[in-house]
Amino acid sequence: MNILFLTTHLNTGGITTYLLTLTKGLVRRGCSVHVASCGGNREEAFIASGVRLLNINIRTKSELSPRLYLALPHLRRYVKEHNIEIIHAHTRITQVMGRLLKTLTRRPYVSTCHGYFKPRFSRRIFPCWGDAVIAISQAVCDHLKKDFGVKKEKTALIPSGLDLEAFPLIDEEKRKRNRRRLGLSDEPLIGIVARLSDVKGQDILIKAMKKVIERIPRARLLIAGEGKWESSLKDLARSLGLTDHVLFYAGVNETVDSLSMLDVFAMPSRSEGLGLSVMEAQACGLPVAASRVGGIPSLIEDGQTGFLVEPENPDALAGALVKILENPGLAKRVGSAARKFIEENCSSDKMVDKTLALYKGVIDKRHE
Repeated sequence: MNILFLTTHLNTGGITTYLLTLTKGLVRRGCSVHVASCGGNREEAFIASGVRLLNINIRTKSELSPRLYLALPHLRRYVKEHNIEIIHAHTRITQVMGRLLKTLTRRPYVSTCHGYFKPRFSRRIFPCWGDAVIAISQAVCDHLKKDFGVKKEKTALIPSGLDLEAFPLIDEEKRKRNRRRLGLSDEPLIGIVARLSDVKGQDILIKAMKKVIERIPRARLLIAGEGKWESSLKDLARSLGLTDHVLFYAGVNETVDSLSMLDVFAMPSRSEGLGLSVMEAQACGLPVAASRVGGIPSLIEDGQTGFLVEPENPDALAGALVKILENPGLAKRVGSAARKFIEENCSSDKMVDKTLALYKGVIDKRHE
């Protein structure tokens, strides 16, 4: 099967990670995968997986930008030249392109909804979801139905999956080696690996850290990620007197290296389609404390495979983090249960097989 993915960019992030995992699985199953985007720092990983990349200039946040429409003739030719059988879009911008490309090429088109969209009226009168839309969690399914009127029969619940071989249980020697790089030894270390943005809630975590060190003075916080919010977060840490307790680390291309240093993972998101970062931490056997938002509760049974706290509540988050750090036995049990949950429910093979079955169903339906 010849598949064309449309995505805005290939920089480090949740959608890019999802897309890379999916493309690897499809290539292993004999598919020819093409990815059209603006490119990004993960291009080499896609090339290494056997994917053909097409660079298009769609650097915009506007669905009305001329750049989107200027790229369509090139994409139309590409679809025909490479006998593309299905088009699959992954971002708000490229969903508009996918819908138009479907009309121009008469190829089936599907999309994935990775999170939450503002319920704009334009989306109701010009739906861009395609012949089918993949929702990465039940919470996203509910969002599509409630806010956009997407019919149940058009929605496929296919949770994001992980390549479990890429996220092994944490090795103690690797932990020590990576900690030494940051000048750390055996300090209790809390961490988050995510882009630095308001939606991920790093500010909530920094405020919670103020409470944590009142109970555990040696505790440290590692904030791994890049983004426009970095200077604001550093200012917040400074204003709370936490400069010596909060470490900022930009090296997130190798997520496992960041996770390997931690004793506990925190995810105080304000919104989350599913929570890929939570899944990655769980796969490594880390106990997780996360906000009860979006799809995260589908990953965490409170007190069993992690800990859930109410969003926007630094005190509650601090309480969960202290509980984990002060109870090593509990931390180990919860981390082990989390790994088992991921193994049984969130493998990349399940995601790829379900997605491929959806493609075949959409293609077959068009031929009826």
